[in-house]
Amino acid sequence: MNFEHLIQINDPGNPLVDSLTREQLWEGLVLRAEQPQLFVLGLDSCAILSHEGDTMERDLHYGQAVVRDRITLMPNDNVRYDIQPTAEYVGGLLTMAIEQRDETQLFLRFTYSTTLPEKTNPTPDEMQTAEIVKSAYRESDIDTVRLIRQFAHGRKDEGLLH
Repeated sequence: MNFEHLIQINDPGNPLVDSLTREQLWEGLVLRAEQPQLFVLGLDSCAILSHEGDTMERDLHYGQAVVRDRITLMPNDNVRYDIQPTAEYVGGLLTMAIEQRDETQLFLRFTYSTTLPEKTNPTPDEMQTAEIVKSAYRESDIDTVRLIRQFAHGRKDEGLLH
């Protein structure tokens, strides 16, 4: 299954939305990669197995289940998560890419590619399941942006972001 969506980070027309700089957004994406338990509900712990340059490998512990992924950081541009499939979890690829159209317009594009098969003629139940998965991805991504905003604006003094 492939799925992609865009979240607007800065809205010049809405003064109620705290703007983020590209650097703040990037720092938030790095924080999510290094400390996913701050962002992912149900995640018990994360063990970083290796961290060499802009690549790291992690084990994510959800109760008894362990998911392994490899993260590639392209500084100030994108974060790529390669998730290894297991018997319990589908594998796949998630990319979070920063897009900046001009000085005031900043976006974050989420692109998912999973090992879930896409059928040419899905049943209504399969279509509903796919929509539920996409909705869950969207909600998780909205939460990620919300938390990045909080860390950037409300908790800088705690040393989470510089």
